[in-house]
Amino acid sequence: FNVRRCYAPCAFAAHERKSMVEIIEVKTRKQKRLFTNYPLELYKDCPYYVPPLYSEEKNILNPKKNFNLANCDVRCFLAYKEGKLVGRVAAVVHNQYNRMWNKKDIRFSRFDAVDDLEVFDALLKTVERCGRERGLERIHGPWGFNDTDREGMLTYGFSERSTYSTNYYYPYFAENMRKLGYADESKWVERGFTIPERPYERILRIASKLQKRLNVVDVAETMPIKQIVKKYGAAFFDTYNEAYSGLDGFTPIGKKAQKNVLRSFATVINTRYFSCLINEKGECAGFAVVLPSICEALKKSKGRLFPFGWMGVVKSIKRPTELEMALIGIKNEYKLSGINSILMVRMMCNIVEDGITKIESNPMLETNFSIQQNWKFAENEIIKRRQTFVKDIEKA
Repeated sequence: FNVRRCYAPCAFAAHERKSMVEIIEVKTRKQKRLFTNYPLELYKDCPYYVPPLYSEEKNILNPKKNFNLANCDVRCFLAYKEGKLVGRVAAVVHNQYNRMWNKKDIRFSRFDAVDDLEVFDALLKTVERCGRERGLERIHGPWGFNDTDREGMLTYGFSERSTYSTNYYYPYFAENMRKLGYADESKWVERGFTIPERPYERILRIASKLQKRLNVVDVAETMPIKQIVKKYGAAFFDTYNEAYSGLDGFTPIGKKAQKNVLRSFATVINTRYFSCLINEKGECAGFAVVLPSICEALKKSKGRLFPFGWMGVVKSIKRPTELEMALIGIKNEYKLSGINSILMVRMMCNIVEDGITKIESNPMLETNFSIQQNWKFAENEIIKRRQTFVKDIEKA
């Protein structure tokens, strides 16, 4: 599929009028800018949309900035109808994922469009065509480059604001996917938590005993995040890759791609809400990443840190009122040890002490029973659901 433009005949036009959706592959600097900025236009009147960091999204096709391109082939497309920009999509062939899981899949990502079935069909058929020409058999998404990227389409909780790590979708997105014959794939839930007046005493007692028995130290108590990253960053990712290895869509985060993750998360971490347990061997026994919410700051700056957006982000990190549970991972040998109580206890005390008013989780796979069990001790409710969709690629 090497042409720069393709045209998708309208199968849904009324009154026998044939209109056309024009699909253009992103190549020029202007097109890259339009691709990055399009969601800001689509969701400009939506109070629940939170833009990603502009500095990251603008480099999706830049191998010097997006180290995920070492394992992925990515092509980006814009959709025009009657001369107006009406949608975008990225076609991602994750070569490492396909090899690991013996799949022949192509992912769609960065998928945003107006409520027009013809536009949806044209964009997704473009991704299909990219896959067909590579001999691939299925299209699925929205998936990102790895589990720290934004993935899943919202299906419930449309009146809830997105988090820093998730995309918002209007209700018509999932409706149109089903109209086009896509089936359900992976599913996630997101939870809202009730903040206790005092730390849970039972968890405090259990954590104190276990920390001595397991001989682990929470380095986040005494070390700044930059020092933790420098000294224990490799051990952190070893545990991450081990803990997430059996989950849907998983691919390990390699050395180069780790730089993307650290750029996304490390700069947002406040160590009062971060835990990294190191054992006597220098291994990361477990970690928990709870991020200060920078959503309101990102909304005001439209995802841009410069020239002034960084000030709101820094304020949100240093003096947060809301938090997002981003990641939790436990090394396999510790999974039945109760170590999750140690991960939570210091953060829980800080949350109560700091007067945090809101905590919500990022997506948890419905089939990830161990992570679901981690939150049984805390009062919470499901506030959002999201999922991916899948379909066989039609043969030419």
